[in-house]
Amino acid sequence: MTAKIELLPWSEGDVDLLRLLNAPELTAQLGGPETAEQVLARHRRYLALTGGRMYRVSVGGEQAGCVGYWPRSRHDAEVHEVGWSVLPAFQGRGVASAAAEAVVRRAGGRPVHAFPRVDHPASNAVCRKAGFTLLGECDFEYPPGNPIRCNDWVVAG
Repeated sequence: MTAKIELLPWSEGDVDLLRLLNAPELTAQLGGPETAEQVLARHRRYLALTGGRMYRVSVGGEQAGCVGYWPRSRHDAEVHEVGWSVLPAFQGRGVASAAAEAVVRRAGGRPVHAFPRVDHPASNAVCRKAGFTLLGECDFEYPPGNPIRCNDWVVAG
C-alpha cells in the first residue's frame, strides 16, 4: 500500500520534528542521536540548503518525518543524494517509500542515489519499493569519521 503523503518545504518550525527524529531507535543506523547543538546545526543546514531541498513529510495533516535531496559528487559526476526519516507511528505504512519516490521526482535532472547500510533491511526495502536500482555495495562515512558499508541505489535523472 502506498501512503498518501504531502511534502512541505522545510521551515523554521520544523526543528521540533527534527528533535523527534533524533531518537535512539531512529538514529541507530546513523551513528546514534546527535547533541542538541548538532540538531540545531542540522536544522540550519536544512534551511540553508542550496542545490537541493529538505521537506517535512505530512500524512493526513500530521507530521510523519522528513525527506530531502542534496548535491554530491560520485565517481567524478554530479548527482543528488536522497535521505529520509519517518517517525515510528508512520513506519510500515509506505510513507518512506512514497516520500522517497516523490522527492526523486522533485530532484530531477541528475541521477539520485541513496546509501542505506547493507544491514538495514527496512531502508533497502524503501529503495526497492521507490524504484531505485541496486548498483552494489560501497564504503561510506556517516557521520564523518565513521566508516560503514552501504548499498548504492540509484534512479536515473
